[in-house]
Parts: sequence; C-alpha cells; structure tokens
Amino acid sequence: MADQYLHDQPIKPRTDSEKQAVINRLKRIEGQVRGIQKMIEEDRYCVDILVQISAINAALKKVGFSVTERHMKHCVTHAVKSGEGNDAMEELLEVMKQISK
Repeated sequence: MADQYLHDQPIKPRTDSEKQAVINRLKRIEGQVRGIQKMIEEDRYCVDILVQISAINAALKKVGFSVTERHMKHCVTHAVKSGEGNDAMEELLEVMKQISK
C-alpha cells in the first residue's frame, strides 16, 4: 500500500518526544474505548455511551490533526522545495478526502 504514496516514511524522522506524545494520546483513546466496552457490558444508558463515543472521535481528530500538521510542516514543505510540491499536495488532498468520509 505504501507504494502508492510519495514516501513510506517521514522526510524528517519523528523525535522520541513526538512519538511519545502521540502514543500517550492513543493510549488514552484506547482506555476510553475499553471504557465504552465496559459501559456496554454494564448496560449503561445510551446517551452516556454516545457522549463517550463523541469524546473518542474528538480525540482521534486531534491526533489526526497533529499528524497532518507535522506532515505539512516537514514532508510537504520538503516536497515543495524539491519540486514535488504538486504531487505532495495532491497526495495529501486524496488522504484528506478519504479521512473526511
């Protein structure tokens, strides 16, 4: 699947602190998902479950925005400087269309 994209790794590798920040966010989201599973098992009120689902969606959007921001600041910027700007922007737009479905 990576063959269809311009690169299979970021132009500038993520720092350990960048990786850890995203991993920590994803672990919190994972905990929230487990919490919803428990709510279902306990037959909790539907609205309470929906509120938690909404919180998870918002948290995932934040992670996605963070990854997108980094991609734009490093990978797309590098592509523009090296003459691959149009391809990089088209690639990002296609992914954004996929994400927004």
